[in-house]
Amino acid sequence: MGKQSAGILLYRKTEGKLQVFLVHPGGPFFKNKDNGSWSVPKGEFLDDEDPLEAARREFEEETGQVITGEFIKLNPITQKGGKKVHAWAIAGDIDHLTIKSNYFEMEWPPRSGKQQSFAEVDRAEWFDIETAKVKINPAQAELIDELIEKL
Repeated sequence: MGKQSAGILLYRKTEGKLQVFLVHPGGPFFKNKDNGSWSVPKGEFLDDEDPLEAARREFEEETGQVITGEFIKLNPITQKGGKKVHAWAIAGDIDHLTIKSNYFEMEWPPRSGKQQSFAEVDRAEWFDIETAKVKINPAQAELIDELIEKL
């Protein structure tokens, strides 16, 4: 089976307007990228893992926040590179300024032999729907559309 991820689309209503919570990937490849680079908090999981449990784990790893409640299953989407993303939506409200992400190590600069540590997520933000659809990975915009339909 190809690569697969599980994630959570957190949403809230503020002053009657729907907002979604997105994260920006850390590391040198995304440092100067913005529109089309944001994502739902998500991560890869194995075939024998429960996708919703993986989504909850990845949300916690990328934000430092535990999320519980009534999850709404969304239809899986496939990103440009072929990765299948399983996602759930849930209402909630967390402070995007206090997220604490896990770190990963990679060789940087390339072919330098030096390992550097980077946050999986370097920032998070609440976006209104119009802005979120510009910021999010284009394939993941379908998740926002489905959330709107289900609400």
